[in-house]
Formats: sequence, C-alpha cells, structure tokens
Amino acid sequence: MTPPRLPEPVERFLADNRVDLVSTAETLLSHDTANPPGHTAASVSWIASRLEAAGVDVERIAVDPEKPNLVATLPGTSDRTLCFVDHIDTVPFDGTEWSRDPLGEREGDRLYGRGATDMKGAVAAMLQVALAYAESDAAPPVDLQFAFVSDEETGGDAGLPSVREAIEFVPDACVIGETTSRNGRCAVSIADRGAIWLTLEATGGAAHGSRPMLGINAIDRLTAAIDRLKREFGTRELAVAPEMAPIVEESVGFHEGEIDAETVRDLFRYPTINLGVIEGGSAVNAVPASARAEVDVRLTATVETRDALGSIRRCLGGIEGISIADVSWSRGSYEPIDSPLVEASTAAAESVIERRIYRRSATGGGDAKDLRHDGIPTVEFGFGTDTAHAVDEYTTVDALAQNAEAYARLIGEYAVRVDGGGSGTGGGSSDRDEQ
Repeated sequence: MTPPRLPEPVERFLADNRVDLVSTAETLLSHDTANPPGHTAASVSWIASRLEAAGVDVERIAVDPEKPNLVATLPGTSDRTLCFVDHIDTVPFDGTEWSRDPLGEREGDRLYGRGATDMKGAVAAMLQVALAYAESDAAPPVDLQFAFVSDEETGGDAGLPSVREAIEFVPDACVIGETTSRNGRCAVSIADRGAIWLTLEATGGAAHGSRPMLGINAIDRLTAAIDRLKREFGTRELAVAPEMAPIVEESVGFHEGEIDAETVRDLFRYPTINLGVIEGGSAVNAVPASARAEVDVRLTATVETRDALGSIRRCLGGIEGISIADVSWSRGSYEPIDSPLVEASTAAAESVIERRIYRRSATGGGDAKDLRHDGIPTVEFGFGTDTAHAVDEYTTVDALAQNAEAYARLIGEYAVRVDGGGSGTGGGSSDRDEQ
C-alpha cells in the first residue's frame, strides 16, 4: 500500500511551528495538575482558548468544575470519526526530590516536568495536529475528535466516564496518547490485562507477645493464605485464546534486553499476584487478632474473569479465619493485530522513525480497556521516555515532534484502511470474554 501523503498545508504547519509545539508543552507543564487533587481547570481553559482562537468547535463537560473535560471536533470528508484521547492530570510529585523543576524546565533536547512523558507531551502534540488542520483550512479525511480529559490517574469518574455519559461519544476508533516506547524500542499497545483486586481479612486470637503460643496470629494466617494463592492459583496456566499468541510474541520482542523471553511469556501464561497492602496488629508485644490485605491479580486478555475468580475462591475457601471481604475486577481487552487501526498506527509510527514498531500488550490497563469492551477499536501510542511517574520525568523535543507527525500521518493511514475495507474485526470484545 502506498503511504498516504500528509496534506501539504498540514505538513508545512507542523514543520514551521516546532518552536510553538515545545512552548505548548512547557505551558502545560507549568500548570500543576497533580491528582489528587487533580485540578485541571486552568489547563483546560488554556487549551480551549487555543482551539477557539483557531475556529475549532469545542465543548466543555464538567461534573466537577475543578476537573473539567474538553472535546474538540473538526469535520472531515467522510462519516467516520477518529478520536484522539489525552489526560491532563498527573500523578503527584515531591519537588524536594527533583533536581529539575517539576513544573517544567528545559535543558537541551530534554523537557523536564511532571507529566512530560505521561502525558502532557502527547497533549501538546495532539493539540498541534488539531491546530494544523484548523489554521491551514485543510479538510481531514475523517471527522476528528480530540478529548482532553481529567481524573485518569486515579481512575476517577470526572474524566472520560463523565464525557461518555454527557455526550454521544461513539467514535469509530480511538488513539490514546500514552507513551508506549521504552529503552529504544517503540510500540503500539493493542491489548491490556484484566485485574482482580481482592480484599482479604483474617481473624485470630489475641495474646501477649511473650507467649505467642497462647494466641493465633492473624497476620501469619493471612500471609500463609496469600502464599497458598501464589503457589496453587498463581502457577496454573491460563486459558488464553490463540489470537493473543502473536501479540504475546511481539511483547516478548519489545522487552528483549530488559526481561528475558521466558519471563515475558510467563507474564501472559500465568496470573501475576501482588500483595500490595497489608495491615494488622496494634503493638509489637501483642499477638494480632485481625489483619487485612489487598491483593492485585492480573490476567491476560481473553481469560474469563468468572473462571479465574471461581478458582481463587476455591483456593482460599475453607482456610480457617480467612475471608474475601471485597472483590472488584476489570476484564482484559485486545485489538486484533491486523485491524485497520493497528495497521494504521504501526504504519504511521514506522514512517516517522523508520524502525520496527512492536504491536504489544500492556502489562496493566487504562481507559482503552473500557472503550474496547464497548466496541470502540482503541490503541495506545506515543513516543517518549520510560520516566513516567519517576523523579525528574522528562520527554524530548524530538519525541514531541515525532508524536505530532505520527498522529497527523495516522489520520490518513486510518482513512485509507477503513475506506478500503481493511482486515480485522476491530473490537476485540467477544462473547467468550463477556461476564
């Protein structure tokens, strides 16, 4: 397939406004949007003012006025809609730990600040693409939506969920600007894993710490139960659907040099189990009579949550003094590896950096999961660094420009494939994965 060309006015705008792109990222970084509390109103207003000045139709959606969202629309020449999604909030930071200004500092090619790579750099790039079409009067080949949302880092309801409740949000495909490159390797994330979060409680019998044999240690009971869960359930091979095999293998390639191949395969072959929180006891010299733990279980996309949860309950059932006090879950999801959106994203990225782009599964999951389960083909894609959530987080000027060009090229790549009836089924949300 001959790669579609960028409209000449759009290409020229992106080339001529690289300095403005960096300035946009610096302005976004200067707004403290750490979540909690996640106040993004100033950033959303600033983005809206840029778009409105260019004549772009914008809609503000705010359940919480301190956490507003913005949806911008640019009409295209077809009845299909491609939506770019970015979150504006960031994780918190302790400025005393940073050697750079967490609200933005540039040194050479590096742009430091909380959210630089997760994901204000992508916000700046997507905003630049919207302005490139609006200010050049070039008509995109599909309708374009840009959703700048809040409250993502804490999984809150004020962000994308409130947008989806407030307006008719039914794009034909979505691209989320999460950074998906690391250690010199670039990828499009086309799958994520499901999660089961367990709250376990243990009861025991109190006694003086000097005579532990007279009591029953609830913490010991709890850790023994979690060890059993890891030993029995955590070593059980998952029933992963065959269509995940090529995605797993590309995930292995992506992590080469960072994690050995069999460890990556095992990450998707078996559940992972992490004891994240444990609480119990009241004094060092007392046998604890109660304890509580929170456990994170992850499952490869296409694995039945219902079956896994049943196995967990059977594994822990009947252990004296142990109960599952609460459980929540989300199902993994995937986009077929040969879907039009995956092919378009991969082609766009390859045309910018001329390197292999891996089509991999994320080890966690975010907004893409819910969108896919609602039948909206979704990928995560962005150039950047592996410093998300880290001290001295940064992106690069080159990554900003590469993102802007890749997102602009993705539009044409997607339009060609969907208009030509590309292969793949698109949603990755099949009946066998419903429960």
